[in-house]
Amino acid sequence: MKLSDYDLLQLSEEELLELPEVVLRRLSVKLLIDLKEARERLRQNSRNSSCPPSSDAPWSGTGGKNTPEDTVQDNTETKKEIDSNGDEDDQPVKKTTEKTNRKPGKQPGAPGYGREQKIAITSEQAHYPCACALCEKALTPDRAQAYTAFETVDVEWAVPTHPGLRLTNTKHVYYEIACDDCGHGTRQSPYQQVADVLTPTIYLSEWRLVGSGLAALIICLAYRMRLSRTRTQEFLHDWLGLAISVGTINATVHESGAALLPVEDELVEAVQNSGLLHVDETTWPQLNQLLWLWVFSGQDVVAYWIASRGSELLETVLDNEFKGWLMSDGWHVYRRYSKRLRCWAHLLRKATGLQESLDPTAKQFGTETLWLLNTLIEAIYIARGQPPNQNVNIAYQQALTDYQRRCEVMSGAVHDKTRALAREMLNDWDAIFQVLAYPHLPITNNEAERALRHWVILRNSSHGTRTDDGSRIFAILISVIETCRLRQQSPWVYLAEVIRLRRSGCPAPKLPVALIHRV
Repeated sequence: MKLSDYDLLQLSEEELLELPEVVLRRLSVKLLIDLKEARERLRQNSRNSSCPPSSDAPWSGTGGKNTPEDTVQDNTETKKEIDSNGDEDDQPVKKTTEKTNRKPGKQPGAPGYGREQKIAITSEQAHYPCACALCEKALTPDRAQAYTAFETVDVEWAVPTHPGLRLTNTKHVYYEIACDDCGHGTRQSPYQQVADVLTPTIYLSEWRLVGSGLAALIICLAYRMRLSRTRTQEFLHDWLGLAISVGTINATVHESGAALLPVEDELVEAVQNSGLLHVDETTWPQLNQLLWLWVFSGQDVVAYWIASRGSELLETVLDNEFKGWLMSDGWHVYRRYSKRLRCWAHLLRKATGLQESLDPTAKQFGTETLWLLNTLIEAIYIARGQPPNQNVNIAYQQALTDYQRRCEVMSGAVHDKTRALAREMLNDWDAIFQVLAYPHLPITNNEAERALRHWVILRNSSHGTRTDDGSRIFAILISVIETCRLRQQSPWVYLAEVIRLRRSGCPAPKLPVALIHRV
């Protein structure tokens, strides 16, 4: 903004009318620039900026349309044909829609869909008509014939006043045996060990009110279902008839995270061995400090860490020896990796914002960028289905060269966002267009963004964590949950087993292997 709030407070209609013509013209230019910038800010949404879809107005219809795969273009668009001499022609291209005689809905002969899970029938209830609908004569069920049926799945009350699962309560009795020779009494004690990697108040012990299976349910309610400690307490009371304190629930969450800490090395190894890794980060509050929630999403692993936004975490998790492809956004800490890919969804949103700008130069540059990216996306999709005789980057070498020169010119533009996008394209040129030589690689970082979405919603309701221990416990728990889900294994069965073994002093079992490996 050219004029601050303090400047505007000093201006009035009377003062404007008394200003000299030269001064008034200069002021008008500043006001025009500020007005355009304000209008552009008001028009920002998830389609043309980095604003999240949740910030879109319900009536705007823009939510979710922020990726190349999901973008719906207008019926008429401007196509810029760039010839070998660098000349550009704006030609409106009409997209034709072929009309067919296909009726809407399910087509005859198409396979149907139904429930695949078969649940054993425990009881049956018959429903008979009482009287004839025409003559109202009483009907007897001895001549009835079934014509349809359906099944209703319900929960069974654990106790007369509480619905839900049935609880078990095991009484553990520890005995003492006296020696026949010396008379010394030896007692069998429950296992207990302080989790020395965290604060001394967190420890693993067999002496627990909450069993391993119930602990896994509490983790599910707290993290997967995003319930607060109080809401978790309410659920356990209303559906299981179990009354436990909020402190016990919180201690169970911390103990479960401490039990999983040895699995962290396995997660790091899986991340380092990934052939293709999607990395992203988002803000994460920790009491009075602003940190970042990082996600590393690979073929069979999803790992999270809460740390600063610097390069320390990348150096620790990946180091400089990472050999796989790294998909990321434009944050400069990723530039140390040569096999790097840039997310095109970010670039498309920025280019769309420029195309909708009120600045003519920005509008023109945004239109050129969108045409090039959309043209290359179409060529990449074609190459994936039918590999061409030459790489996509060779076929569009002239267009890329012309656009690179255009970016060099726009890198000195007066318009801030135009200048920023041009410099971003130049700084990450190789990473952005790396996919043209390898069309099978992804063009968006959607994997990482989807992996963060659930936990961003949890962050907005819980306001983050409070301590370093809480952040580390949160990160390891959600890493195990998402990795198991990615491998199509139950995280709750694995979590219950880890807690049971670690409470008895046994090592944590390895993460379950994937049922089906993704390609």
